[in-house]
Amino acid sequence: MKKRGIFSKLNNWIIYIVLTTAVAGVVVASVMLINELRKRETDRIKVFADAMKIQQSNQNIDSDTQALLFAIFTENDKLPTIITDENKTPIIEEGFYRNIPEEIIKDSIRLKRKVSNMGSLYKPFKVEISKTETQYVFYDNSELLNNLRFFPYILGLFILGYFIFSFWFLRTIKRTDEGYVWAGLAKETAHQIGTPLSSMIGWIEILRLENENSEGVKEIENDINRLKTISERFSKIGSVPELNDLNINETIQQNYDYLKSRISRKVSFMLILPKEQILIPHSRILLSWVIENIVKNAVDAMRGEGRLEIELFERNRNIVIDIKDSGSGMTRTQARNAFKAGYSTKKRGWGLGLSLAKRVIKEYHRGDIKVAQTEVGVGTTFRITMKNS
Repeated sequence: MKKRGIFSKLNNWIIYIVLTTAVAGVVVASVMLINELRKRETDRIKVFADAMKIQQSNQNIDSDTQALLFAIFTENDKLPTIITDENKTPIIEEGFYRNIPEEIIKDSIRLKRKVSNMGSLYKPFKVEISKTETQYVFYDNSELLNNLRFFPYILGLFILGYFIFSFWFLRTIKRTDEGYVWAGLAKETAHQIGTPLSSMIGWIEILRLENENSEGVKEIENDINRLKTISERFSKIGSVPELNDLNINETIQQNYDYLKSRISRKVSFMLILPKEQILIPHSRILLSWVIENIVKNAVDAMRGEGRLEIELFERNRNIVIDIKDSGSGMTRTQARNAFKAGYSTKKRGWGLGLSLAKRVIKEYHRGDIKVAQTEVGVGTTFRITMKNS
């Protein structure tokens, strides 16, 4: 079972690494694409600046060249550009700015701020019209490129969210399927126990006729009643149990009396109950099963010798049941995986007991069960919490 836990954890890490790599790859590819678009826009502005230099520095230009320059100027219908003089003062004449809103052009303060922002984003192109005249071409990203700046991160988050949702959905389906498997297994076990149990009940009646007061008959009858209880417990798994307002003190006391007579006398077994009765909705059969399962695990951890204590108390409007042992304790990994189906530190066992116990407490009683405290070589405390409503 330990190897299974290790492989399960390894698979989770592999999935995590694959998802992270995929998302990172998409983000990096998107960033590279946007950088390429930015470079192309910069190259277009450079061509625009060169065309402007040719137009303004040469008076005699043939018609073909004039048509080419006109095409270059008119092609720039997306990139915001502002041409300034050598002092970097914007020239607001027609043709010296493109794709700039009129409200900015008419506002000198906003226009200077716009030029300053452009200069901080990209270094302007210097155009030497003549030995005495210099102009600068300031430019900005197109609206499309500005919108694409956040695209890699949005896309990455979307893909990551999709993977997380898919992973959660698949795990939910898996847990649901496991729940049906355990419920079916429990019901089948109850059915299998019921067949020989019916026969045993018939034989005990025959033995009682021969010697009604026989000690052996009484003990066998007690064990038959116990088997009936076990069969009823298994049959309730997978179906909604009936929760009745019962005295939980009495439930735990009955469980304690039964267990005390059946565990090793080398175990110092104690029960601490409050003086007042506590009525709380619960299934006596299923709750007794949970406590019995934890107690048996505790006795195994102590190897049949040590101190075991069950304590019932109220805290913050909750009913708390602590089951403490002086056994071998658990590591952090063992404590974290204790309630997972199929996980067990024993050489024998299927690792279903604590998993079913958690289901009984969380799903049927709307409570919680956890490892409250554990230390290797010192012992473990299991805590069951249910609302006192």
